[in-house]
Amino acid sequence: MITGELKNKIDSLWTDFWTGGITNPLTVIEQITFLMYSRLLDMQERKDERRSTLTGKAFNRRFNDDEQDCRWETWRHYGAEDMLPHVRDRVFRHFRALAERSGSEASLFADFMKDAQLMIQKPSLLAKAVEAVHNLPLEQGDTKGDLYEYLLGKLTTAGINGQFRTPRHIIRLMVELMQPQPTDRICDPACGTGGFLVESYDYLLRSHSSEAGTHSETFVNDKGETETTTLYSGDLLGEHRQHIDHDMFHGFDFDATMLRIASMNLIMHGVAAPDIHYQDTLSQGFAEKRPQAAKSSFDLILANPPFKGSLDEQDVAPDILRVVKTKKTELLFIGLILRMLKTGGRSATIVPDGVLFGSSKAHLQLRKHLIEDNQLEAVISLPSGVFKPYAGVSTAIIIFSKGGSTDEVFFYDMKADGYSLDDKRQPIKDNDIPDILAQYQRWCDRDGEFSDRTQQAFGVPKADLVAQNYDLSINRYKQQVYEAEQFEDPREILKRLMALEAEIQRELLELEGMLG
Repeated sequence: MITGELKNKIDSLWTDFWTGGITNPLTVIEQITFLMYSRLLDMQERKDERRSTLTGKAFNRRFNDDEQDCRWETWRHYGAEDMLPHVRDRVFRHFRALAERSGSEASLFADFMKDAQLMIQKPSLLAKAVEAVHNLPLEQGDTKGDLYEYLLGKLTTAGINGQFRTPRHIIRLMVELMQPQPTDRICDPACGTGGFLVESYDYLLRSHSSEAGTHSETFVNDKGETETTTLYSGDLLGEHRQHIDHDMFHGFDFDATMLRIASMNLIMHGVAAPDIHYQDTLSQGFAEKRPQAAKSSFDLILANPPFKGSLDEQDVAPDILRVVKTKKTELLFIGLILRMLKTGGRSATIVPDGVLFGSSKAHLQLRKHLIEDNQLEAVISLPSGVFKPYAGVSTAIIIFSKGGSTDEVFFYDMKADGYSLDDKRQPIKDNDIPDILAQYQRWCDRDGEFSDRTQQAFGVPKADLVAQNYDLSINRYKQQVYEAEQFEDPREILKRLMALEAEIQRELLELEGMLG
């Protein structure tokens, strides 16, 4: 939890960037990421040096003898005028060289650091930013993740396009619906800032911490109110730590800035070496460059893929087009996810409502494939204001497993997500998320009856879906309850009107008499 003095430090640093002429929130976060990365490299180097001194064992150095001036603890002491050209021309060149060293532990940003550039033009701004980053508690694992999450929250408040960021509470809902396990391989094929992967890791910490490994901290919030937050160590994940650090979390995107941020996001939360790569996952090149990831590789895929428009059909992988022949990305991504999942693997994916009821051949082809050749488990309809102020598009979460077949589908009509559905998105009391989690668990456990379609949660048998040409829009199946309204007898209303009219006439006559 970011509170008090630390929050003020971040806000002050953010303001410094804006007043220094860097007003794009994404660029601000990217530049802060570079500085954090530089400091973390030096911190890790020092840790390994101490270990090497104690054990006598060598390690893969991040800084060779002729690169010592690229270390954070060296150049951060330079004056502002000397620091700027040194960081721009020397330190960033070291980033790129480090990324090209095969087998280097420090090349976590590998492919994306090759085009890294220092966008800070003012020496005074760089000096301020370096001092601010140096004072951040990057050595504290519990704080690092919250710190970076607070930084990413600036994307929303600063008005970045909604495609970059799915609301955190919706991400958490999807993760808790899917309940990731410590043995899973988890992927987001359009990962953006890595929100789904980070929340999956946090879920594992919450669900695999002993009582001794869980503790609460009390703090005073901005309003002067006392709040308590719970910290989870994940101490019961010990035997899975190697898998978690190196093979659990996989993300792909074709925006290098997003990838740098996603990598740092996971690292700051505590994942040592997340597998994040620059890749257009819909392209033919994905299977060629990363065959193990492209087909039958993952236990769980969580995604909010881009909905926008069409793309070059010639570059789309042919086996995806065989599942759904279209240029629409929202349909192609479902085909891609099915290809990437292991048999029995599951996915929770956000789709625009058009995927649920579109009447084109491609829409019908995809829905039929989901229902007949795989197990479509759930359709959770989201209110149209969830992505405001960026977009008012109506969306839904679909949950499905690769392989098998569909017997019945769980539907839920979410009316409220805990926030107002206007552009302000202020917190409100109405929130269906706890009920969604409870009802979906009941449905999975076959605990209770879900045949009443007047309720928010209900089940629809496959036969009904087929009869409706595989239409998955919730309004096709939900039954509205209409209460008959009782109206007053029109003759009584007419009597009152006539009496009122007579009274008006009497008062008019009285007024006329007063005028003489």
